[in-house]
Amino acid sequence: MNPFKGMISFMCDHPTASNLLMLMFIAVGLISVTDLKRETFPDFSINAVEVSIAYPGATAEDIEASVCQRVEDAIDSVPNVLEVRSTAMENQGIVVVEMKEGQNIIEFFNDIKTEVEAINDFPEQVEDVIVKRMNRTDPVVSVAVTGPMSPMHLKFYCEQLKDRLKAIDQVSQVEILGFSGHEFLIEIPLYNMMRMGLSVTDIERAVSSQSLDLPAGSLETRDSDILIRFTEERKTIQELEKLIVVSRDTGLEIQLGDIARISDGFKDEENKILFDGKRAGLLQINKSKSEDSLKILDAITSFFEKEQPQAPSGVSFSITQNISKVVRDRLQMLTKNGIQGLILVFLAMLLFFPFNFSFWVAMGLPVSFLLTFFFLKHIGLSLNMLSMVGLLIGLGLLMDDAIVIAENIAAHLEKGKNSFNATVDGIFEVSAGVFSSFLTTLFIFGALAFGMKGDIGKVLYVIPVILILTLSVSLVEAFFILPNHLSHSLKNHGKDRPKPRFRQMLDKGMDWAREKLLGKFVDLAVNYRYFFIGLVVFAFIAAISMIVGGHLKVKAFPDIEGDVLQARILFPQGTPLKRTQIYVDKFVNAANLMNDDPALLQPGNADLVQHTTAMYNINADAGEIGPHVATVSLDLLNAETRSGTMEDIISKWRTLTGDIPDAIAIAYKEPTIGPGGLPIEIRLKGTNLANLKLASTRLIDWLHGYKGVSDLYDDLRPGKPEIQVKLKKGAKAKGFDARSASQQLRAAFYGSTASEIIVRDQSYEVNLKIASPDRQSISNLENFYLMDSNGQRIPLKTVASITPGRGYAGIKRVNAQRTATVTGDVDTRVANSREIILDTKNRFIPKLKKEFPDISLEMEGQAKEMKTSMGGMAKAMGIGVFGIFCLLSFQFRSFQEPLVIMVSIPFAFIGVVAGHMIMGIDLSMPSLLGFVSLAGIVVNDSILLISFVKLHTERGESMAQAGKLASKERFRAVLLTSVTTIAGLFPLLSERSMQAQILIPLACSIVFGLLMSTLLVLVVVPCLYTIMADFNLLRLKKN
Repeated sequence: MNPFKGMISFMCDHPTASNLLMLMFIAVGLISVTDLKRETFPDFSINAVEVSIAYPGATAEDIEASVCQRVEDAIDSVPNVLEVRSTAMENQGIVVVEMKEGQNIIEFFNDIKTEVEAINDFPEQVEDVIVKRMNRTDPVVSVAVTGPMSPMHLKFYCEQLKDRLKAIDQVSQVEILGFSGHEFLIEIPLYNMMRMGLSVTDIERAVSSQSLDLPAGSLETRDSDILIRFTEERKTIQELEKLIVVSRDTGLEIQLGDIARISDGFKDEENKILFDGKRAGLLQINKSKSEDSLKILDAITSFFEKEQPQAPSGVSFSITQNISKVVRDRLQMLTKNGIQGLILVFLAMLLFFPFNFSFWVAMGLPVSFLLTFFFLKHIGLSLNMLSMVGLLIGLGLLMDDAIVIAENIAAHLEKGKNSFNATVDGIFEVSAGVFSSFLTTLFIFGALAFGMKGDIGKVLYVIPVILILTLSVSLVEAFFILPNHLSHSLKNHGKDRPKPRFRQMLDKGMDWAREKLLGKFVDLAVNYRYFFIGLVVFAFIAAISMIVGGHLKVKAFPDIEGDVLQARILFPQGTPLKRTQIYVDKFVNAANLMNDDPALLQPGNADLVQHTTAMYNINADAGEIGPHVATVSLDLLNAETRSGTMEDIISKWRTLTGDIPDAIAIAYKEPTIGPGGLPIEIRLKGTNLANLKLASTRLIDWLHGYKGVSDLYDDLRPGKPEIQVKLKKGAKAKGFDARSASQQLRAAFYGSTASEIIVRDQSYEVNLKIASPDRQSISNLENFYLMDSNGQRIPLKTVASITPGRGYAGIKRVNAQRTATVTGDVDTRVANSREIILDTKNRFIPKLKKEFPDISLEMEGQAKEMKTSMGGMAKAMGIGVFGIFCLLSFQFRSFQEPLVIMVSIPFAFIGVVAGHMIMGIDLSMPSLLGFVSLAGIVVNDSILLISFVKLHTERGESMAQAGKLASKERFRAVLLTSVTTIAGLFPLLSERSMQAQILIPLACSIVFGLLMSTLLVLVVVPCLYTIMADFNLLRLKKN
């Protein structure tokens, strides 16, 4: 006996083996599913290293020249660098080095670190260089803490909460927002320093030398060692005021408090948050890629429910910016669709098979899924929207093998065999075909899993991986578990047993459809085969033209709506906090007005805007901090409950807010965007900053001409007004050089840090600078006195020229070239970003290049992501199809016959395009993934059909007649495999939840593509076979 047939026979006959195997699958699956992390999108690694260098007081131009360029030069010899991105801004430079895919990130990091640490010519004022791997952290939820207490006490209370939260097992990352660092600020009036003959540097030296806490050795006594510690650290304002800054031989002593004002407060006044109009501390909880957002959310919710009753009087906690709630909503929605799909698949099976057949075939689905969860956990994948969709697709695909097996077993039962022999013979007979169809599907999904590129590809690759796992597991289930159950459940099944009346009626209906509908249509198509194939080709060309002509829009990724909306506001550098606050109040007031707007009336008269959070000194898009940036965040009514789209809400908020004339940029967006990137992102490269700015302004003006385009701005923005100080000739003779003059200016106007101390577990800096009234005008600077080496005071204006100027807020570089990047948003209700980018490339960019020949342009954002991902997907599909061709060529011992199958694959695209137009949705990357997934299904159906065509030709039938007979005979099997797949995805396709919009394009491609391919396989394959026979391209073997 064949060993494989012997194994099947053993599993059918053994009373417990199959059930033990099934129980093992269920057990390991149930254990694993509770440990799977849950998130919206699958995590993907960031293969990049960040070099961060602080240079306090430096301008963007200074940092570009003295920091960024030196780092770029140092890492030029490091191998496997994909891209180097530098950002020079006031006080800091950041260089991000991205690694090529497939390389060792540890070695890459060590190479970068070694080269950067070897740089020895940074300016003296540069602080510690930080080199770190970039790790992705995702926001989970924030908690706003408000109450009747001072900002200092509020921060102290938030610090206590943070420490307690981090003691929770599920919580590892907590960040406090709304406060800056503590400081003791010593402000010295210029008059007092002049009167005492002191400089800021002299006072700094006096403070740092008299405020110390240092170990001073130890005493080695007979019994033990005793440590000696010098403790003279000043930790209060009163202690600092008593520091001696001047001591004369006459006995006169001047204390710091006699000449300076000392205050205890926050370093940056603009670093604050208002929650629903009240000063708040924001506890932002984040997660790493290995943590479960829903477990974190549950732990946080439970903690604050217990904390509220024991909190200080008047203190309240409010959950806000709840990003993880969307995860739960989406997973629950997909679980519901999965259960509905499973029920529909089972009902579809009942239409064709008896209950016991259908039950055990359907039982293979949850068993296969549970074992898939086991593998998911151990290869590091999560339970997310894409993995759940992979399981939904698998609902139908997993049935194919079981259907072929069950149908063949039924055929053997009809021949009069007992249940055991019918099961063993039936499975063994189709085992080769089942395995072959598994391999063809594996070629497609395997190529997709490892061939997709870009951020979109890194997200979508989860679907083919899930399908590979589930199909592999189901193959084991179909061969080693299903046979036993079918063998025992069919013991009483006899060939003479009458069929139920319902089954007889259904069989008659199926026979009528096969003979009268399909039979006549196939006869007609084969008889007029050239005309019919021409029609199909015409339909395919028409489908392509729908896309090329713009009738079917194309986008990188479907829009995803959440429950948080932000307005990110950017004013010119130098804008005072008071002015920013005035405009932020306009945004907050407009948001509150939306609750009373009739156009945005919500179900049950619920408030659309649940909470408002005004965050100063924060703007995720700007890449800057200061009083000129702010973010207003809205917590909206749940997306599943509220009426109106996010575009409607943004439009109304923008209208109610009105014009903000001073703003450089205002961007309305959700805090997390999908992997598709920004709708408009165009990078300009050049060497001349003035030309880059002019060219980017021209580009923005052009883009403003498109309807639906908004929030346009570039990242090459003017910096703060500056005063450039340069020593005059003869300054050296008066005892001044650039170093001494700049150090005195820096200490006076920028300030200096005398020491850092710990007070009540809080880190404090002791900072000094001249008093505020002495640094408010240019005349203060001109009349500032420099101290020479002899202690003589000389006005700055006598030894230095003072001229006004203005640089840039930030300078960005990519691969050692300066850049300016233009970004914008597109209202998808009225415009399409792909069409705007294409039109801009064709009609405007050539003119721009002619005006600025030294500037090059690159498309980033969605345009680049789609190009990268589509290129990777097309390459993957090509590899997969070639693998299928090789397999089929080996199986059929022919090069011609596999071509018939290959030609039928693209025709399924007709159904994809038609489905998207019927559903009214845009074509996107998930749509194309669905189409590529169809290839395996179409091939499997075609293999079944061709096998019967060959069978009839061997019996002496003509090719035309063989094709007609094969289509009618395989009608039931092809229809059943299509119906079960469509049934599994139908609940998702008909889902109206906002959370499902990202997934519907994929389901649409498979469902409508399958409907079309089912018809085409049954008709096109016989036509193509007959046409090839007309030209003697096939060798017909007759018995």
